[in-house]
Amino acid sequence: MDPTVNHLIQLQELTQVREEQRVAGGAAHLERINSAIDSMTEQLPSGIKATFEKLHKKDQHVIVPVSESVCSVCGMQLPRSLVQQVRLAEALQSCPNCARFLYMPDAVARNVRPRPGRFDARKPGVSRFSSAGLMIPDLGCDTKDDAIAALANRMESEGFVDKGELLLEEALRREALYSTAVDHGLAFPHVRGVEGGALALAVGLSKEGIRFDGPKGELTHMVFFMVIPTAASAFYLKLLAGLTETFMDEAPRAALMEAEDQAAMWKVLVKVTRKAIK
Repeated sequence: MDPTVNHLIQLQELTQVREEQRVAGGAAHLERINSAIDSMTEQLPSGIKATFEKLHKKDQHVIVPVSESVCSVCGMQLPRSLVQQVRLAEALQSCPNCARFLYMPDAVARNVRPRPGRFDARKPGVSRFSSAGLMIPDLGCDTKDDAIAALANRMESEGFVDKGELLLEEALRREALYSTAVDHGLAFPHVRGVEGGALALAVGLSKEGIRFDGPKGELTHMVFFMVIPTAASAFYLKLLAGLTETFMDEAPRAALMEAEDQAAMWKVLVKVTRKAIK
């Protein structure tokens, strides 16, 4: 991959981490993240830096993947010649419609759920992107690698995504950038750029606790694993905010942790998130 493309992807990921920290209550780390963002922005060539800053004022997506010859944010069908130029990565290319920089991702997992029909009734709340089958009442592990693997594999086995092993690789790469564990034993590992369908959520519990590099060494007991299409990133932040708002309170946490099977866990999740997730 072209070094400038790679630099832009890493810089964009940091800006997304900053938004996640703001939403999930990680304000104590913002100064450090802002410093890293400023440093990486200054390292960009002047023309690219100006474009990056201009695009970022409008939207968090500045460089986006090409998915099946389509810009993954604006949905424009790209000319074959442009797709080939993006694939060769000899120079930065931009979408003719939305002006965002484009890149061709390596092998990635895809969302393989059928899209809802035009006239299908919209499911309420958390039901739109999850199901009882994506609930794991006992993860049965004590490391984040194993916890994420269990949730990624469950997403694959339940027919939400393909290539669960690629989900695991990408989620761990994101964790290496900055831990998604927050206070009260919660963690929100995720993978962006999983195109082909809607956002999906799997949830796993651990009564014993998982070493997730949480604040002050706190063990994680509730893991919310999400796969996010590029175009759904704004909604992902709303979902993250709703889950954080709900489970920062002790009562919903206790109710979910007491669930003994998938059906009970799903019933509690739907009930306690009803107000926070519309």
